[in-house]
Amino acid sequence: MHTDTERCVRAVQSKDARFDGWFFTAVVTTRIYCRPSCPVVPPKAENMTFYPSAAACQQAGFRACKRCRPDSSPGSPEWNQRADLVARAMRLISDGVVDRDGVPGLANRLGYSTRQVERQLLAELGAGPLALARAQRAQTARLLIETTALPMAEIAFAAGFASIRTFNDTVREVFALAPGELRARAPKGTGTTGPGTVPSGGAGGVLSLRLPFRAPLNPDNLFGHLIATAVPGVEEWRDGAYRRTLNLPYGHGVVALTPHPDHIGCRLSLTDLRDLTIAISHCRRMLDLDADPIAVDGQLRADPLLASLVDKAPGRRVPRTVDEAEFAVRAVLGQQVSTAAARTHAARLVTAHGRPVEDPEGGLTHLFPTPEELAALDPESLALPRSRRATLTTLVGHLADGSLRLGVESGWDEARARLAELPGFGPWTVEVIAMRALGDPDAFLPSDLGIRRAAQELGLPHTPAALTARAAAWRPWRAYAVQYLWAIDDHPINSIPA
Repeated sequence: MHTDTERCVRAVQSKDARFDGWFFTAVVTTRIYCRPSCPVVPPKAENMTFYPSAAACQQAGFRACKRCRPDSSPGSPEWNQRADLVARAMRLISDGVVDRDGVPGLANRLGYSTRQVERQLLAELGAGPLALARAQRAQTARLLIETTALPMAEIAFAAGFASIRTFNDTVREVFALAPGELRARAPKGTGTTGPGTVPSGGAGGVLSLRLPFRAPLNPDNLFGHLIATAVPGVEEWRDGAYRRTLNLPYGHGVVALTPHPDHIGCRLSLTDLRDLTIAISHCRRMLDLDADPIAVDGQLRADPLLASLVDKAPGRRVPRTVDEAEFAVRAVLGQQVSTAAARTHAARLVTAHGRPVEDPEGGLTHLFPTPEELAALDPESLALPRSRRATLTTLVGHLADGSLRLGVESGWDEARARLAELPGFGPWTVEVIAMRALGDPDAFLPSDLGIRRAAQELGLPHTPAALTARAAAWRPWRAYAVQYLWAIDDHPINSIPA
């Protein structure tokens, strides 16, 4: 979008928050870059230039605006609605892969050469993987500076910087303030004025954050689905927050997510602060916070049979997952059984094979077991039909040995094809994994019982083939249409408990 100057100028002049994260406005006279909705008086059109990423602005010598905090805007919806090389690279960078494994590690995960990855990112985003990772480190550093009492040296390494000098230089360059000045400017006890964070004191690795999103957001099905399918010991609904354990590269964590009208409250307890970036990224992905509801609802509303559903509760998101392998295992456990039965099977697996954790604030007891931890399980110990035991153990074996990859680097079509080759994986299982684990916004479940009921009630075709043909008009947002169709049924996944 950043190449459409006229459209960008109109968005800036109208302070349209819908475009935050889609592009960034750099002002050539002040050398400052902003989000489109910046509250200051818009600059003259001839003084504006537009970039596709904060990293590109920084690389061109612009610093972040202190009013609108462009680096903390919602992420671009582009990276969640595409599965090409650039989109997959951006998802991996947001997970901190470059900080942990370098650019060669990023390229290896994507299956391309380092040169190819750098060239494509530079062509589309105006910045290479190192610059994009640096911009993210700067954002993480500001988050820790403003929300914790940690010493600056600890913040530097937690944010992914190789040295304190690099940390100091980057913060000064990006924000035009030294780290100490940035901390001094943060309001005490009331939170920052931007959509980024609120101070928590940082004691014991606990952080309280504000996760921004593009309005509208309907939390009912989003949190309702996560709560209704929660695995005891791993997830719970407590004091108005969805809580769960997180398995992270450097340790583990516990997150509590609370819906608010203008943000999602996020309270993170981490055993290692180096996991902050990936923990935030996983939470945003699980709640689909980088979606563009205006674009989604606009297309679905064009169908007269869906219009009333969209108008009744706009802004539905697709509830996803923090761990793709975990969701695939749970999808198999949930085949042809009720939600309650699926939770029971998963809870038994967690108790037998999950690593115990301590949770002083609630009832979380375990991490969900990894494929490597499940690879040695005895199939006879599973209270499942023999065919489903074979399906589960085959899946776990392929995940554990790396022959099946379901991470954010996975191509959606390739992953579908690999899943369909496994015994016991029919269209429903493949598509639900594509929708909720891989994040494909166009995944569709025409054979799902709830979808067929809704289709019949609305007067839509209710055989899978006919419904698939009718749903072509909803592309590329059929996964969101599924959420609106599911909402017709009176099911716990559609509401948050009182």
